Amino acid sequence: MRGEFLSSSPEQTREYARRFAAGLGPGDAVCMTGPLGAGKTEFMRGITEVFGCEGQLSSPTFSLLNIYEGCMRGQQLELHHFDLYRIESEGELEATGFGEYLSGPFVSVVEWGEKFPSYHRSYTRRVVLDIAGEGMRKITIT
Repeated sequence: MRGEFLSSSPEQTREYARRFAAGLGPGDAVCMTGPLGAGKTEFMRGITEVFGCEGQLSSPTFSLLNIYEGCMRGQQLELHHFDLYRIESEGELEATGFGEYLSGPFVSVVEWGEKFPSYHRSYTRRVVLDIAGEGMRKITIT
């Protein structure tokens, strides 16, 4: 799923995320960007619903990584949810083994991934969420 979509509610944002996530598989790494309040958590919630791990979702804002156990087409799958908002330097990020996570056999979703351009080629998909007016969100998927 690629393109630009307008969402007028959190449920619609989750629906776009579910449609997007249906095309993900092991080895995919998603860079998800957007300002605070743009709907990244709702989008992530929709992704976790597809993999059957929505009950595990919590914001990783105070931790770098949350790992969710899920399932895809009957196969067990780890969903890695990164939040790089509080990471200050590339050296700090590299010390976590971040690059190894991105190249592993999981689905990885990275919030604030745009902060570290040296990893841009590691992402297989990009999702940009923008505030497009009162209660409206523009979602761009490439």
